[in-house]
Amino acid sequence: MENLEKQTVLVTGGTGFVGIYCILYLLKAGFKVKTSLRSLARKDEVISMLKEAGITSFENLSFVEADLTSDNNWNDAVKGCTYVLHVASPFPMGEPKDENELIIPAREGALRVLRASRDAGVKRVVLTSSFAAIGYSIDPKGHVFTEKDWTDANKATGAYIKSKTLAEQAAWDFINQEGGSMELSVINPVGVFGPALGKDYSTSIGLIKAILDGQMKETPGFTFGVVDVRDVAEIHVLAMTHPAAKGERFLATAEGVMSLYDVAQLIRKEKADKAGEIADLKPLDQSLYIAMSNEKAGRVLGWTPRSKEEAILASVDTLGK
Repeated sequence: MENLEKQTVLVTGGTGFVGIYCILYLLKAGFKVKTSLRSLARKDEVISMLKEAGITSFENLSFVEADLTSDNNWNDAVKGCTYVLHVASPFPMGEPKDENELIIPAREGALRVLRASRDAGVKRVVLTSSFAAIGYSIDPKGHVFTEKDWTDANKATGAYIKSKTLAEQAAWDFINQEGGSMELSVINPVGVFGPALGKDYSTSIGLIKAILDGQMKETPGFTFGVVDVRDVAEIHVLAMTHPAAKGERFLATAEGVMSLYDVAQLIRKEKADKAGEIADLKPLDQSLYIAMSNEKAGRVLGWTPRSKEEAILASVDTLGK
C-alpha cells in the first residue's frame, strides 16, 4: 500500500453530516485532511464534532475557506492533495422558489472543484451524488434500481433531484472531455441516517424527528432506501483508493426499503420509551414499495453496510440526546 503519510485528502463541506464522517474516517485511517468551509468561523464546530467522535489530535487536519459559488481559494484547497472527496452540495428542507438556486451551485460547484483538482494534479475525485440521480424517471413497478439507471433531468422533477442529476452528469462530461489523467468515482447514497455528531444532521433525520414529535400524521405514499452515515463515509474512502472504482458509480444503500410507517413501527418496537408522541400512521400498500440493489458496491469494493434498522435506531438515539 502507498505511504499514507504523504497523502492529503480534501473533503469539501466539512460541517455537513456526511462530510464530518468522511473527515473522521480519513483521520482514523492515517491520512492528512484538508476541509473546505464556506466560513472559517465554523472551524471550531468541526473540531468539536470530531472530539465527540473520539479524535484527540488535530495535527493532520487543516481548513480552507471556499464557497461553491465562487472561484476563490479552490486552487489553495486542492494544492498538494492526492484525492478529493467532493461532498458539499445544497440540500434544502423545502422547495426553493427558483430551481436554479440549487442547480447552479450544485453543478457549477462540482465543476469548480473538478477543474481545480485537475489543474493541481489530483489523482482521483470522489463525488457525492444521490439516489436522486438514479431513481426518478423509470417506472418502479417490477424494476430493481441499480447504478445503470439515470433520472431524466428534462422530465419535471423537484429542484433537488434535478440539481443532483445535472451535477453528476456535468462531472462525468467534464472527466470524459477535459479531465486529463484525473479519475472520477461517484457515490449515490439513498436517505442518510445514523448518529449525528452535531446540529447539522441530514434532511432524512428530520423525517424521524417529525415522526417522534407527532408532526407526521399520515404515511406519505413513498418508500425509500436507508443507509448509515458511517457506511457512507466508508464507501467514499473505499472508492477513493480502490483501483476498480475508477470511472464507476456506486449505489449506497442497506438491504431493503422502508416507509415512514415502517420507521414508526420500528421505533415503537425497539425504542418504546421514545414513541409516546408518534401518531397512528397507516401501513402503505405493498405495491408502492420500490426495489434497489447494492450488489455492485459489495462485489467491487467489498462494502457491507449496517442494516436499515440499525441506521434508523442510531438516528433515534441521536435525537434523544
